[in-house]
Amino acid sequence: MTKPPKRSSLAASFGLLAADINADTKKNPEQPAPSPVPARVGAGVIGATHKAISDLRGERDRLLAMLEAGSGGSTEIDAGLIDPSPFPDRLPDDNDASFAEFKKSIEEEGQKIPIQVRLHPTLTGRYQVIYGHRRLRAARELQRPVKALILEMSDRDLVVVQGIENAARQDLSWIERALFAWRMDEAGIRPRDIYAALGVDDAELARMRAVYRVVPIDVIQAIGRAPKVGRPRWVEFGGSLKAKPDALADIRKTLSTDRVSQLMSNERFSQAMGVLKIPAAARLPGRDLLDRRGESLARLQISKKELRLVAESKRGARFATFLEGEMPALIAKFDATDGQDDP
Repeated sequence: MTKPPKRSSLAASFGLLAADINADTKKNPEQPAPSPVPARVGAGVIGATHKAISDLRGERDRLLAMLEAGSGGSTEIDAGLIDPSPFPDRLPDDNDASFAEFKKSIEEEGQKIPIQVRLHPTLTGRYQVIYGHRRLRAARELQRPVKALILEMSDRDLVVVQGIENAARQDLSWIERALFAWRMDEAGIRPRDIYAALGVDDAELARMRAVYRVVPIDVIQAIGRAPKVGRPRWVEFGGSLKAKPDALADIRKTLSTDRVSQLMSNERFSQAMGVLKIPAAARLPGRDLLDRRGESLARLQISKKELRLVAESKRGARFATFLEGEMPALIAKFDATDGQDDP
């Protein structure tokens, strides 16, 4: 097994700073050009790592040596020995079509780019993925070993590295980025490192916190990625829920699997937001009417002055029609058992 490097390295993780720190040295034309870095991310990396330029040059030289050694110093690891990152930054996709194509390409052409892992901090012989989650998943499903570059890396550097990679791809939805910030907050990662990982400032982190400190994580996960729902609507959602905390139970019911399993995540968000737009007086206490399979036919809501039956599926609508037909018989039964003639 390839011996892990002796120290963590953000530069060795990505090669992102190679162009910047190589400005006064001759470029090797045989080396592939480094990936372009958004200006704000590059600044965040430099600010977060607190390394001198000379130190970064040393990291760059070590990376080039690893590349020249072949496969970037990677080794093959049993995919079953690799655990998820302790800071998940993805919610499930609405569909798996793109992953199926991705897996097929690896099956036919092999894994061209190694994933990156670190030694597991508490379990001997195991690893945690830094990035390359989809390649790892494909290797597992194909029952193949995965090519990996093994690094030593602290929690703090791991989240910064994940954030840089995701910022470069720019395909995380706003709520996924906010959820990543929450996980870092929960782990005690310093705010300045959260800024570096996500490429955000004080104001943006404050907006994220305004959402994830009000909207329970299980509700966010039930909604999902919601890629078309940006910051303004999530901030509105968090503000509305903060003003109407009594709506949370109805939101959870609305997002239950039996009701929204066929909906895309953007639609699930709309359903949850719709609950918050219902006037409080209209959100009566109630209970689900379940059939013999335990599935909800309708929601029965009762107050002193109102009785409401809300059909929530096609079968529920048929039940409402059936109930309407049975109403005369139910009224007659009530009359026979009530025994009181109130005016």
